[in-house]
Amino acid sequence: MKILLVGSGGREHALALGLQADPACTELHCAPGNPGTAQIATNHSLDVNNNEAVLSLAKLLSVDLVVVGPEVPLVNGVADLLRAAGIATFGPSRAAAQLEGSKDFAKGVMRDAGVPTARSFTCQTQSEMEHALDSFGAPYVVKDDGLAAGKGVVVTDDRQVALEHAISCKRVVIEEFLNGPEISLFGISDGRNVLPMEPAQDFKRAYDFDKGPNTGGMGAYSPLPWAPDDIVDETYEKVLAPMIAEMAARGTPFVGLLYAGLALTDHGIRVIEFNARFGDPETQVLIPRLKTPLATLLYKAATDSLDDAVLEWRDDSAVTVVLAAPGYPDAPQINGVITNIPKIADTKIFHAGTSQSGENLLSNGGRVMTVTGIGSDLTQARDLAYRAISQIELPGSFYRSDIALNASVAEKGN
Repeated sequence: MKILLVGSGGREHALALGLQADPACTELHCAPGNPGTAQIATNHSLDVNNNEAVLSLAKLLSVDLVVVGPEVPLVNGVADLLRAAGIATFGPSRAAAQLEGSKDFAKGVMRDAGVPTARSFTCQTQSEMEHALDSFGAPYVVKDDGLAAGKGVVVTDDRQVALEHAISCKRVVIEEFLNGPEISLFGISDGRNVLPMEPAQDFKRAYDFDKGPNTGGMGAYSPLPWAPDDIVDETYEKVLAPMIAEMAARGTPFVGLLYAGLALTDHGIRVIEFNARFGDPETQVLIPRLKTPLATLLYKAATDSLDDAVLEWRDDSAVTVVLAAPGYPDAPQINGVITNIPKIADTKIFHAGTSQSGENLLSNGGRVMTVTGIGSDLTQARDLAYRAISQIELPGSFYRSDIALNASVAEKGN
């Protein structure tokens, strides 16, 4: 099977590793990829937001499957174009990707599907925004209705800060605060069936102890030893299956990866948000733990063939830690020279914002690398991840030191 993987981040490097490990994958191409994917696939320079360019490359390479990593091409309809050309594509249509492209749209689908979520108002005028903020009170939760690279959400006790963020967005969803731990749970769907993956937890804030601004994610781990035993089954029954059924009933079946961001509240699970693609950095802990051959799995999803598919998981634990560029997330500095990348057993170093310039590996984005440790438990996985990331040299870079810390301590206490 010839596969084209679209994207260039740490998520795509992890997906590339998983795809390439499946014997069914005979040829792997990444567009544009990064210096990490270049070691295991053929990279092609490409603007991922140019649908026609993606289609042209897929045709040129005569690929059997296209896997789309990032959200923007999906919301822009790249999967529609590829499918119209008869190319199997893992990734939702433009209409289905609106589950991520518009938070208001997602709320409407959840309402019709009976999926539990926070009460909310969709606002466009300042008076509507003020009314919504005062209806719920602090902490205020304000979400840009459209795509914002994971950074369009403000949660604050300061009403003025909340209002200013709301006004800066053309359209916002303001909702009640959901109190409880947050988890990410993905479902792989062929438009009819959906297979729930194991849960992961990511860390959104830039600094230790959940301080600082929101980011695209500073680390993640899986499994979650503290989560309820039935969390996967409950999420399938209450969230994933109803959403896939509702999207099919609307005539816009969801084919691809449905990412459910959940809050485990005192009143049960509640959906915080949906994404229409693999999450980053959760993918960097889930793919190393997935035993089921990835290329075959995604091809089955893309060709409406998941009826008999099952997901198998390794018993080990994985912890990933993001190495961020100086100035991230507000003004990341690029073109720093990265050196001393270690090779440690049971450790994966995924390139995210990197580029190659001659002999030098340079930083080329806010999140530069993601370092995953794989161990028999979270403590061992953490130790491996931190041993590796501490050796990487990039002037001014930083990482959180508390990824999976509480969970690993709790796991030891059980």
